[in-house]
Amino acid sequence: MLPFHRKRSLGHRVVKRGRELRKAAPQLDIPWARSWVAGVVRGGLLRFVLRPLMNFYTRRRATGRDKLARIKGPVILVANHTSHIDTPVIIAALPRRLRKRTAVAAAADYFYRNKLLAALVSLIFNTVPMDRMGGGLGKQATDHLDRLLDEGWNLLVYPEGTRRGGGAGRVRKGAAVLANRHKLPVVPIRVSGTRAVMPPGRFWPRRLHGKVVSKRHRVQVSFGEPIRPADDAGAMTERVQRFFEQADNGDGAGRLRKRLTLSR
Repeated sequence: MLPFHRKRSLGHRVVKRGRELRKAAPQLDIPWARSWVAGVVRGGLLRFVLRPLMNFYTRRRATGRDKLARIKGPVILVANHTSHIDTPVIIAALPRRLRKRTAVAAAADYFYRNKLLAALVSLIFNTVPMDRMGGGLGKQATDHLDRLLDEGWNLLVYPEGTRRGGGAGRVRKGAAVLANRHKLPVVPIRVSGTRAVMPPGRFWPRRLHGKVVSKRHRVQVSFGEPIRPADDAGAMTERVQRFFEQADNGDGAGRLRKRLTLSR
């Protein structure tokens, strides 16, 4: 085992490196991932690799897609986050016209720690680096995101900041700030069932163990009503928070928590 002072020094270096990556988010962006060639490769990966994999591990259902039909221009998509498989599940559920013009905000201090990992996630999921700690929302820190939105790209953001389990977490206001700045609607998305498929710490999906054979996990993606931009970013954030919590109360665990609360 490492001596205490060495552990402390290593931890300090990791934290310092994370802060440096978050501050440098605009410089870490990989623009070639949004070229037409990368788009063709990404479409092929979704069709021939990611979809078959997800079909093997999950039974997916999407509701509320009709709400997306009314969207004409760019939009900011905000989703809860419980698993690394959330991104391909959401991307696959989007209509093609939105999917092919959607970039995914990824934690700069997690996915951009080395160039190979950054290049892979950028190519496969069209990611862009973002500070997930809730700060750095000034124009300079989000210059690359502002350019994307101005160019007509949609942006998928996980406003809880990290993967969570056991209910909705606190929604940060970064997505609402960007939406207000660019006068874009926000579409809340609730994903359920993905944590069981691929929980934090696991690097590959798993099937549901049955008595005789394994089964696929049930996964649902629910799209909420678009939220129009407003001057008050806090009010927009509260609406997203309520959508996450209401959707969470709709599942079995949520109903159980509600019954336990009422019985007290």
